[in-house]
Amino acid sequence: MESLLQHFERFSEVLAVSRTTHVRTWDPATVRRALQWARYLRHVHRRFGRHARIRMALERRLQNQWRLEGGSGSSPVPGLTNFQALERCDLLLSLRLLENRALGDAAYHYLLQELFPGPGVPDADPETLQGSLARLARRRSAVHLLRLSGYGENSVLEEDSVLKTQAELLLARLREVPKAEAEGPSRFLSILWERLPQNNFLKVIAAALLLPPSSPRPQEEELEPRTPKTLADGDQELVRWLLTKSDAMAAFCRNLPAGLLTSVAGRHPELSRVYLGLLADWARHLHYDLQKGIWIGTESQHVPWEELYGKFQSLCQGPPPLKDDVLAALESCKAKDGDFQVRGLSIWTDLLLALGCGS
Repeated sequence: MESLLQHFERFSEVLAVSRTTHVRTWDPATVRRALQWARYLRHVHRRFGRHARIRMALERRLQNQWRLEGGSGSSPVPGLTNFQALERCDLLLSLRLLENRALGDAAYHYLLQELFPGPGVPDADPETLQGSLARLARRRSAVHLLRLSGYGENSVLEEDSVLKTQAELLLARLREVPKAEAEGPSRFLSILWERLPQNNFLKVIAAALLLPPSSPRPQEEELEPRTPKTLADGDQELVRWLLTKSDAMAAFCRNLPAGLLTSVAGRHPELSRVYLGLLADWARHLHYDLQKGIWIGTESQHVPWEELYGKFQSLCQGPPPLKDDVLAALESCKAKDGDFQVRGLSIWTDLLLALGCGS
């Protein structure tokens, strides 16, 4: 028993340190050991959770420890304040490390790999941190995931439950970022953009933007119940961030599948307008090759005709308001370019003809 109590006390200190600048000395191995320690304590919770005498003895020791340290003049950040906290100690540790800007890049990257392993990862093992995070997200979003899989516009996401879980985790984390801090959620998203594999991060953002709105979570499911925000709040934070982060928005529109972009554009008119603007800019970089009879770019980074046409085609298969906006934009560009009716003179004419909308 005494050995177990010492484990509790030491890990409580680790949780307290996880919010301080001391974590700048942590490397990936330190993070791994801390997470393994947390999993061990979660195992202790499962093993002794029904033993009232042991549970009460452990809880008294934890409460006495923090009462004594709190009375020493300082105000320590609570660690394991009760026995029930053992069930979520790995979640508490990972969330505290994520919001601690002092954590070094290598340790931060290791932690992110634990939280966001990427598409294709098998279902989470109940014994792993990913398993705990996945279960937490699924508890709060089971209804939304069921609704999501029933939406035709979201068919590109139906097969990837990991991606949907990551989207829920991202929105949950955005709810916890205090807006009172400088730049708040925007800074948090920018840090993820810099540190995460960018294409996967963009897919997670797209999945989050397609999740249906939610009512506030019940307090009993909160890790730290203190905010009435809903999924829609995080949704709008993502939209605002994309609109102000031009390089991320360009990559979002360039690298994601056309069908997924169409779904996002149909849900978010602000992003739809920027997406159309980018498509128009990319189209203007192409010129007609008379010998080959195709539109080509002068540089390798220019969007090829096939990709450009595919994105416009997908948009025209979207809901009527979106399709109407796309065709109106193409007709406007065609009129400004000379309103030609034959191929090879205006890319706008050729796009309309290829889409079956030319006169």
